[in-house]
Amino acid sequence: MKKITLFTISFLFVFNFALKADEGMWLLPLLEKLNVGKMTEMGLELTADEIYSVNHSSLKDAIVIFGGGCTGEIVSDQGLLLTNHHCGYGSIQKHSSTEHNYLDNGFWAKSKEEELTNPGLNVVFLVRIEDVSDKINSELNDKMSEEDRSAKVREISNGIEEEATKGNHYTARVQSFFAGNNYYLLVYETYKDVRLVGTPPNSIGKFGGDTDNWEWPRHTGDFSVFRVYMSPDGKPAKYAPENIPLKPKHYLPVSVKGVQKDNFAMVLGYPGGTQRYMTSYGVDEVLTITHPNRIKIRGARQKIMLEDMLASEKVKIQYASKYSGSSNYWKFSIGQSAGLKKLHVKEKKEAIESEFTSWINENAARKEKYGDALNLIKTSIEGRKDYTNANQYIIECLLRGSEIIGFAMRASGLEKALESNDADKIQSSVESLRKSSKSFYKDYNAPTDQRIMKELLKMFAEDVPLEYQPDIFNTIRKKYKGDYNKFVDKMFEKSVFTDETRFNAFLDNPSLKTLNKDLAFETSTSVLNMYRDLSIKSKEFNEDLSKGRRLFLAGLREMDPNLVKYPDANFTMRLSYGVVNGYDPRDAVHYKYYTTLKGVMEKEDPDNFEFVVEDKLKELYGTHDFGRYGNGKQMPVCFLTNNDITGGNSGSPVINGKGELIGLAFDGNWEAMSGDVAFEPLLQRTIVVDVRYVLFIMDKYAGARNLIDEMTIME
Repeated sequence: MKKITLFTISFLFVFNFALKADEGMWLLPLLEKLNVGKMTEMGLELTADEIYSVNHSSLKDAIVIFGGGCTGEIVSDQGLLLTNHHCGYGSIQKHSSTEHNYLDNGFWAKSKEEELTNPGLNVVFLVRIEDVSDKINSELNDKMSEEDRSAKVREISNGIEEEATKGNHYTARVQSFFAGNNYYLLVYETYKDVRLVGTPPNSIGKFGGDTDNWEWPRHTGDFSVFRVYMSPDGKPAKYAPENIPLKPKHYLPVSVKGVQKDNFAMVLGYPGGTQRYMTSYGVDEVLTITHPNRIKIRGARQKIMLEDMLASEKVKIQYASKYSGSSNYWKFSIGQSAGLKKLHVKEKKEAIESEFTSWINENAARKEKYGDALNLIKTSIEGRKDYTNANQYIIECLLRGSEIIGFAMRASGLEKALESNDADKIQSSVESLRKSSKSFYKDYNAPTDQRIMKELLKMFAEDVPLEYQPDIFNTIRKKYKGDYNKFVDKMFEKSVFTDETRFNAFLDNPSLKTLNKDLAFETSTSVLNMYRDLSIKSKEFNEDLSKGRRLFLAGLREMDPNLVKYPDANFTMRLSYGVVNGYDPRDAVHYKYYTTLKGVMEKEDPDNFEFVVEDKLKELYGTHDFGRYGNGKQMPVCFLTNNDITGGNSGSPVINGKGELIGLAFDGNWEAMSGDVAFEPLLQRTIVVDVRYVLFIMDKYAGARNLIDEMTIME
């Protein structure tokens, strides 16, 4: 009889594989085999082939990677695209100025001629997914070192990718799944002309700000509108005036019928990363290094940024996207740390590891194959901890924390060109720097960066052992007597990088001597050298960690071959399914599954920029002018489902059983912030902006009826 007692109970409690319809980020080609039966019982009216097909139009053809880190969906036969407001935020910010403050005032193109171009913004469609595990695994063996194994995987993958893109304009990537035990080929088509069509103001698109982020109840109209364009001959193309709106293979009809408790809901999108198979050693690393460092460093940086943003409209526009991007995972780290501790996730992982060890010790062959797995993970994480800590401080304090250090690092190519004395290379480097500098300085405020650098250099010096500090810190201690303020003031007074006029003058007549004596460039070089040195020292530990994780996961799968598991998210298209539902966050408290415009009015605080309510919105609320989007005297705003999502799913369509759009996923809930590591079926929820609120804002608030008329509305 198969042993399924204590191990199976522990395993299912933590991972809940295949037992809860609301858990799992599933691969689309496997839906027919693994999921569609249960989904149909829950309310799905489509076939698996109507969700994912290579041979004909299906739901997957309406879903895109938006901007490299979010999801979007096509909602008209003219390439109209919806995603989250926070996903489009960077593009909205780039178009904003004190003269045209689209962040605060919103923007709506009333014709295609008014739509705004976004150089560098792409959307990517999935063409197909193919299991290539056998092609790769057949060439691997247990005697290979991890370095040799990785090299062989890359060699075979390159061949597969080249074959998949031969004679076409597609891109292809082979990715590992189940920690390197399986491999899939993903073929993509990229469109590079994506234009901003509409956005609500921050008072709607970011209503609640950091205070409400990751929280329920939520009242945020987190959406923005773009359009994808193609060349006149129907191919992907960079921006050109003659380009025409995309004719998509599929687009989502939009339902205004509303949602009720227990309605079926599925999410299609690109979840960025989960670590459901993380061991207790990994949890300990997150709780003692990763999250505490991020919380401390970003907290200090954001405090300075926010002070300067509130003091100047120009700085507020310049730093809006930077602040938002930083604060999102700062608060996430706070919430996940609390969740991991409160829900005793480390202890649950330890119970699984204990049972796994007992299982492999029952059989000599298992012990030979998997006996080193957990020890490799443990010794690797413990062995690299000092390097991990120091490198995170380098990234958060120096490479990301100080903008000028990161910008100065871009001149390393010019340094090499000047050393070679090659005129063509010098000219090419100069042109590249001149081009990138325009966008950098547009959103750069030197006094803000100066204040931040002073704070973070001192923090780095105090928190990181001397042996892991870049050489520039020795210079500060010796030449500047440890006075970080004096060092930073000198840098910002003299460096060519801290002032746009000085920088352009330098590019007019670049000099190797000037570059090497520049304090910002000297600092960036010193920082990069230490980062590389620490990365090299971490390499051996990381290789052993990779091997340990691969063996551990392979062993877990072998332990119960009948237990269906899904791979961790890795920014490939996935589907999750569940139902509309509220939850009970704590004793005697119940959260219903939806919010309404009434809650926006109740939260209004004209003295707090996070909770400002526009007069037009108050007028519409007061007169109940909700049109066909309201529910009697209520205007729905957001709702909850128990779908399994994570970062990267932002902007993902929430779709009903008929394949109609009912909302846009934009957040998870505070009580289940540990969900990336251990799914919590009773608590984990997806926060969704109701598509009826999206349409209401477009139509009644913004008067963008032209966009409504373009969609297929299901009533």
